[in-house]
Amino acid sequence: MQNSNPPLEAHLKALKLPGLVHTYQAISETAAKSNLTYEEYLALLLEDELKRKTEASIKTKLSKAKFPFVKMLEEFDFSFQPSLNEKEVIALSSLEFISAGDNVVLLGPPGVGKTHLGIALGVKACVARYRVAFTSAQKLIEELAIAQKAGALIDTLMYYSRLHLVIIDELGYMPISREEANLLFQLISVRYEKGSVIVTSNYNFDEWGKIFEDNIVATAIIDRLVHHAKIFYINGSSYRLKDKLKRGNS
Repeated sequence: MQNSNPPLEAHLKALKLPGLVHTYQAISETAAKSNLTYEEYLALLLEDELKRKTEASIKTKLSKAKFPFVKMLEEFDFSFQPSLNEKEVIALSSLEFISAGDNVVLLGPPGVGKTHLGIALGVKACVARYRVAFTSAQKLIEELAIAQKAGALIDTLMYYSRLHLVIIDELGYMPISREEANLLFQLISVRYEKGSVIVTSNYNFDEWGKIFEDNIVATAIIDRLVHHAKIFYINGSSYRLKDKLKRGNS
């Protein structure tokens, strides 16, 4: 169908409403058939544009979060992890912990779903238009170390301080030196009582001495993380083992 109103379309583009260029005619036809008032027609146009901008914003936030994959909370099999309080985890989906600047700590052996839960909460935060970043602990420490050598540590810390939610995955997967622990401490400190952090780790707190060379810094990190935090200990079996058992029995 040939464009019938070039001036109107030029105005829409000038107002940075290019999406309406492709939909206003169909909406106009709907409005005419339904005998809508001008106000009702305008409301339809604005609703269409708002939906488009919201979807674009969510897509951008999901992209910037850099999730390795997308997982949803509704996909999590709580029946396989009876040690986990399902109601308490589901309550986190309200995202009130982000509004309050609280943290979430997920502790347990490999494969029990810690990363799944962290990503799922991060996805919900993106959908709610929060600014989110996902990173492994090792990648984060490497980023901070590179920034420090380049004289850009403060800028990097300030970037992370402006996010609503930072998800640090697999803390303890690799040992952390005293210098690296200090960098991580600085990041946790700039977010303390200001922005939420989700941390996943294979080690319980009393084992964090195995992760850090500096017990004083480790204690300081734990202190700031748990001061305002929801802590979940997952003691179940590995989901990956579960899938192997299924294949073995089939």
